[in-house]
Amino acid sequence: MGKHNKMKKYGSLFMATALLTGVLAGCGSDEDSSKSGSGNAVTGDTIKIGANLELSGGVASYGSSINDGAKLAIEEINAAGGIDGKQIEYIPVDNKSETAEATSAAIRLAEQEKVVAMLAPATSGNSVATVQIANQHKVPMVTGSGTAPNVTVNEDGSVNAYAFRTCFIDPFQGTVAANFATNELSAKNVAIFADNASDYAKGLAASFKETIEANGGTVVAEEAYVAKDVDFKSQLTNIKGKNPDFIFIPGYYEEVGLIVKQAREAGITVPLMGADGWDSPTLVDLAGGDALNNTFITNHYSSEDPDAKIQDFVTAFKDEYGQAPNAFHALGYDSIYFIVDAINRVDGDITSVAVQEQLAATKDLGLVTGTFSVDENHNPVKSATVLEFVDGKQQFNSKVNP
Repeated sequence: MGKHNKMKKYGSLFMATALLTGVLAGCGSDEDSSKSGSGNAVTGDTIKIGANLELSGGVASYGSSINDGAKLAIEEINAAGGIDGKQIEYIPVDNKSETAEATSAAIRLAEQEKVVAMLAPATSGNSVATVQIANQHKVPMVTGSGTAPNVTVNEDGSVNAYAFRTCFIDPFQGTVAANFATNELSAKNVAIFADNASDYAKGLAASFKETIEANGGTVVAEEAYVAKDVDFKSQLTNIKGKNPDFIFIPGYYEEVGLIVKQAREAGITVPLMGADGWDSPTLVDLAGGDALNNTFITNHYSSEDPDAKIQDFVTAFKDEYGQAPNAFHALGYDSIYFIVDAINRVDGDITSVAVQEQLAATKDLGLVTGTFSVDENHNPVKSATVLEFVDGKQQFNSKVNP
């Protein structure tokens, strides 16, 4: 297709593979992008990529982890010569874990900083709050962990032309959890305890329930909580009274850590399972290692996965930060390589509109969290990993393909 070979050769096989395996599958997306604004273009010697992340506030663990992964990727790319001799200028903005701040951050990055692409917030709710800004300004946004379907697809079925993600979506996580409960844990009677104010948790709960019932299981109890709750004893008492043999708890680590602790204190010993929202060191601090035994999560990757590409990333991350990377670190890292791979395939001037076209055309891109292609709904088709907590540490259990 006569694409520029903008990317310099990297020193590792992974980096070369991650950037060069994206194959052009088309010349754009079918979505209507006739929005206001004409997009941003690269001027000068740098390529501006923004980040609208939760660096403080209630879910700062997620946003900060994505930010650290992104910075490592950008350091690697810039150290290897950048893109066609241009360095990446990374512009992170703290949305304080609030939707209004997320909207303001998106406007700043699109209008003032003139970025050609931006990392979208870590949570689904904050990402949804920024989609309109991305569409209006024709600046693509990529969320590393906003897993709710409505980040990329509206209720009427229309696709948000400028919204993308590197994570799988909630229905897939819920389906994986339900199949794991049925096939690996032989669960028959299950309970669901979900945050009823969260798009993320509600989406997971719905797909889990649909799949578990299709598998012949029964949902014997459904309880709800809201973010910032700290006392879950009443709901847990109700759940215990129904004698489930498995409890699905989709939610974020701040509440889940307390739920797990209080569940064990209440004498609930059955397996508990959640999703990527559990993935934070704070979960272990809140729940305690003993309480987390016999709990499982679906996640995007495991640092213990023996795959060579993953282990190369783990080594580089440990060298930079002195700790093993979690899934959010990996997703932040992958999100930058996803964007840069698209920039590398732009034919002609690098503009935010051209980057959007190449993001939508991504096919068979090999990244740390899996090899994926972008589907018609701007979601990656990729595998999921099941992890088990043993004495407060995550252990690789299995990998599930879509």
